[in-house]
Amino acid sequence: MVSGRYPADAAQRAARLALVITDNDGVLTDGTVYVSAAGEQLKAYSVRDGMGVERLRDHGIATAIVTREGPALIAPRAHKLEVRHLWTSVRDKHAHLGRILDEADVALDQLAYLGDDLNDLDIIEAIGEVGLTAAPADAMPRVRDAVHYVCEAPGGRGAFREVAEWLLRLRSTAEVHHEKRRQDR
Repeated sequence: MVSGRYPADAAQRAARLALVITDNDGVLTDGTVYVSAAGEQLKAYSVRDGMGVERLRDHGIATAIVTREGPALIAPRAHKLEVRHLWTSVRDKHAHLGRILDEADVALDQLAYLGDDLNDLDIIEAIGEVGLTAAPADAMPRVRDAVHYVCEAPGGRGAFREVAEWLLRLRSTAEVHHEKRRQDR
């Protein structure tokens, strides 16, 4: 559902999108870590979210993951989904934004970001000025209040897919409006 911060130019912002960045824990997962008696850690991921990555890629939009965690648990999933960029062990995501822009070769207004917790707020606010932002239904209240779109789905249960479909719908709307303006000339 759209939030009170929903920008009037959301469709135009979606038309510029080149990269959708997501947090891992709490967005792609439900935030749960399973630990075996031997200390092995496991996380569950939604295949629906994986299809969201594929749908974005099919429409020319790359995906990236930026997370505080190390690469051991997320790197295999990112590789399987052909996620273009993976930044791990990032303590301050906002401070990392310049590196993200440089390495992905994109501008700030070409980004969308999905986050769920307080450590996502600064990057959400920065990207939200000119890009698009979203959060799962079960995100922290301050995060839900800061984003443009709040999912009906919780983290790890289709939130990324829901955002992917929202972005693709917005993009389609922008294309229709652009074509109509072109025909009216």
